[in-house]
Amino acid sequence: MKRLLLAGLVLCQTVLYAQAPSETYPEDPASVEQAGVPKGEVLKFTFENSTIFPGTWREYWVYVPAQYRPDRPACVYVNQDGIQWKAPTVFDNLIHRKEMPVTIGVFVTPGRVRAAQADGALDRFNRSFEYDGLGDAYARFILDEILPEVEKQKTSDGRHIRLSKSGNDRAIGGSSSGAVCAFTAAWERPDAFSRVFSAIGTYVGLRGADRYITLVRKYEPKPIRIFLQDGSNDLNIYAGDWWKANESMERSLRFAGYDVRHVWGEGGHNGRHGTAVFPEAMRWLWRDYPAPIQVGRSANQFLSDILVNNESWELVGEGYSFTEGTAVNAAGEVFFQDIPNSKTYKVGLDGKLTALPLDSKRGSGTAFGPDGRRYVVAGGTRQILSYDARGKETVVADSLPGNDMVVSHQGNIYVTSPDGRERPGKLYLLRPNGARVVLDEGLKYPNGVALSPDQTQLYVTESTSHWVWVYQVQPDGTLAHKQRYGWLHVRDTDENAWSDGLKCDRDGRVYVTTLTGVQIMDQLGRVNAILPVPVTKGQVSNLCLGGPDFDTLYISCVDKVYRRKLHVRGANAFESPTKPATPKL
Repeated sequence: MKRLLLAGLVLCQTVLYAQAPSETYPEDPASVEQAGVPKGEVLKFTFENSTIFPGTWREYWVYVPAQYRPDRPACVYVNQDGIQWKAPTVFDNLIHRKEMPVTIGVFVTPGRVRAAQADGALDRFNRSFEYDGLGDAYARFILDEILPEVEKQKTSDGRHIRLSKSGNDRAIGGSSSGAVCAFTAAWERPDAFSRVFSAIGTYVGLRGADRYITLVRKYEPKPIRIFLQDGSNDLNIYAGDWWKANESMERSLRFAGYDVRHVWGEGGHNGRHGTAVFPEAMRWLWRDYPAPIQVGRSANQFLSDILVNNESWELVGEGYSFTEGTAVNAAGEVFFQDIPNSKTYKVGLDGKLTALPLDSKRGSGTAFGPDGRRYVVAGGTRQILSYDARGKETVVADSLPGNDMVVSHQGNIYVTSPDGRERPGKLYLLRPNGARVVLDEGLKYPNGVALSPDQTQLYVTESTSHWVWVYQVQPDGTLAHKQRYGWLHVRDTDENAWSDGLKCDRDGRVYVTTLTGVQIMDQLGRVNAILPVPVTKGQVSNLCLGGPDFDTLYISCVDKVYRRKLHVRGANAFESPTKPATPKL
């Protein structure tokens, strides 16, 4: 038995040594100090006044190249875990040879919370919290706290430090969790960081970065350029296989049309290979500068079928309190509500925006019926109201605390009624003869509601979860075969998707407004595409497809309304039902 154990130990050691080969890499000349090359200055500071990561302190270094002049804001490279890659020497050489622009380097360590006054107490180490999680917290920390601090500093000869605010002039990088952190910062704020260096990145299940492999494929591409490095002997632990995750990340980025380059080796989880390739990465990331990073074309056919090339979000109006209730009439004119101010607005076919001369009574959900009337959920009076072409108001139903609504071609009105965020809500049917039917009870904050193009399915969003529910519409307007239908993505910092409004196009796709943006499902309830929206705070609350051809997506986003032209046509419930194509199973 002892011989077997000894043999097993020897075999185990042999395997371990085989998995960790000696790593030697050719040294790039840019990593070595060169005669005649001006040296930049490295300054060291401490930062401990963060409001984004309260109680933390950290060190950071600022590299200022000799060529820097304060009359012109410099490009920026931000690196996690402090100074790595022999970066100051690399920058000296590459800037001197004009292989990268004049760039100020900012090298930041992860935060620590000092230990309480107790014997043997340890600091709280914030690295995983700051680096491994998704969301915009770290990007805000760099943009709103660290970079402004850097600009308060001066060089030893008294030069003020001025940094470019353009995302095209900024790169960010790191290794391991710091690499994921760098990618997350660019992913969340591509307007602020457009170039990413990722070495031995942890795109695994430590705090959710494994989701990027899927999200990258679904999102509308962003203007980011990425250089990836990893080795086949990287870690394979409880959170995942880091080497395979990097391979999968590269394949996802390439599928989604990103400008990506990878350098794979056989090394382990260390910085040797990353240091060797860092000069090459900087040359590649900054190549053709100052030309802006272009958005690539995704291989996601579902996304390509929807988007129009070179079309992006256009501001329709702003300055509202809270916008909701987007709806389109038969002419293609779009209406939306400013709920707190009880105002209703119309976007004409000429694009002009006008306020209707009426008190909407805190109107929210809005829909047009086959009779041409505009139906509104009036939250201020707990009524369902309708308006004719001249604006004459009629009470359709009293004492109904609704939220959103849809009117079928038969004239049936479906109304969601959330009873607070904690208590279950109801789903109502209002028949053309005035009869009121409670169709369902128990959904967690039922919110948006829409009919499929053939009006045989009813979709309802459940805001305090990540589900969209589906019902089969019966000939008498009642519902059957209730089922969880759409699985929505949830942001790292949220407990639910907060799905709100939803609409369908004539091909059966379902567009859902969420905290993540507009998530678009196929007929089987699978999110195939995600459109981020041009707001950094708040959420997109509702949407519709308007314009004369019903091919312009309008979204309400807190105090603003946007639109963008698509390749699809909206399915209007007031029109005769249409049969979409058979879904792809």
